[in-house]
Amino acid sequence: MKKKVKRSIRVSKYILYRETLVDYTENFWSFIGAFIGIGIIAFIQSFYLSKEENVFLIGSFGATSVLIFGAIQSPLSQPRNLIGGHLISAIIGVTIYKILPEIIWITAPLAVSLSIVLMQVTKTLHPPGGATALIAIIGTEKIKSLGYFYVLSPVLSGVLILFIVALVFNNLTTFRKYPTDNKLTRFIMK
Repeated sequence: MKKKVKRSIRVSKYILYRETLVDYTENFWSFIGAFIGIGIIAFIQSFYLSKEENVFLIGSFGATSVLIFGAIQSPLSQPRNLIGGHLISAIIGVTIYKILPEIIWITAPLAVSLSIVLMQVTKTLHPPGGATALIAIIGTEKIKSLGYFYVLSPVLSGVLILFIVALVFNNLTTFRKYPTDNKLTRFIMK
């Protein structure tokens, strides 16, 4: 029993120590990828749209950047989840808003919860998708007026920009590999 306790303490110390290590190279590449990805979307936003029409740069892209640049090994960061999760959630958010446009205490939780369930069923769970659905409900009038165009732009166009940047910056070094699915990696890299 005493041996098991000592071993458990050693393992716990190792895990805690390992989790607190700072990998400056990893941090550098996460920073560069997120900066370039969000920067491209923000540049397009500022170049083509006035400040009042902030519809191309949505909040859920920030959370997506955390996953695809900072946690690239996570199943939630992989392309299927990234793209599928945002698209499903955007479609659900817009649909719920069109059906019940003025009942926010029903539409907001319904859009988020339905998005979660459909992402789970389709195996495309991507946490920022919940925010994408919510933005379709609580966004500005400009976003709400986009209707299903919201799914194509800003959601699909922005997600594809982030995905391409993630492919480039997460594969520039030998110690980072994105996506982690070998079949998809081989297909993309051909």
